[in-house]
Formats: sequence, C-alpha cells, structure tokens
Amino acid sequence: MDDSLSLEPWAEGDFWLLLRKNEPVMTAHLGGPESDAKLQDRQARYLALSAREPAAGRMFRVVADGESVGSIGFWERVWNGEEVYETGWGILPEFQGRGLAARAARALVAHAREHGTRRHLHAFPSVDHGASNAVCRAAGFVLLGETRFEYPPGHWHASNDWRAALV
Repeated sequence: MDDSLSLEPWAEGDFWLLLRKNEPVMTAHLGGPESDAKLQDRQARYLALSAREPAAGRMFRVVADGESVGSIGFWERVWNGEEVYETGWGILPEFQGRGLAARAARALVAHAREHGTRRHLHAFPSVDHGASNAVCRAAGFVLLGETRFEYPPGHWHASNDWRAALV
C-alpha cells in the first residue's frame, strides 16, 4: 500500500458512489436512504457544483491507494449571519476506521483555503455520530457547541457545530 490519498472532482461516472452511499448503513445519521429521483437530482447538483468556479465549492470522489473509497465536498451557505462553507463526507463501510475521512477533510480544508473566498468551513455532524465528530477533531476543526440543524429538509436534529478557519 502506498498510502496515497487524493480528491478527484466529481464526474458523470461517479453515480455508482451515490448509490453505495445511499445504503441504510451510510444514511442512518442523515434521515435514511433517498429515492432514485432524489439521487438523480443529487448527481445533477454535484456535477453542477463541480462545474462552477472552485470558490463556490466542489464535490470530490475520495481516492486512496488508487481505489474510490468515498466522497467529500463543500458548498456555500449562510450560517448565523456569516457567509461560510459547509462540508460533508462519507467513506464506504469497507474503508472506514483507517483515518481516510480525516485525511480527506484535511485535504478539503487545504483546497478551500487555496481556492475559496470565505473565512470559515463548518461541519454539522449529529451529536450522536461519534465517528464524524472524531473526523472533525482529527482534521483540526474547533467545536463551537451543539446546535439544532435541519438535514435533510424538514428533519431537525441535535448537531455539533465544528469550524475550521480558512484564513
């Protein structure tokens, strides 16, 4: 194993990864699996996001040792009156527990710092999602506290607000 990790821009052929990430084990903290129509819409949004200027955000396929292992991305939003970026990720079950999500998150922070225009990148994992909170900690995010967060639309839950400085 050469221990390499890269972020590859989301492409038309990456829909299979959305299908894998839609499995119940991957969506337990995200409101459950989405319909086929919602997955098609998500694919279109990911492609559109990756076609815009890098400062607007980007979706990536996470590649470790030449193998696609998950996805990560960032996008624009307003949070508590500040224009920020939000991030989210998912590493396929067979690749979890190897530190890949934290490495991908650190790479994403570096990318957003280089190409972005906003001061902060936030992540909002559920308070009971230990693995995603550990990723934030390992990637150097600072825990700002607990908040109520809506995701997916109409589904409010207790989340932690983690922030990484980009400037």
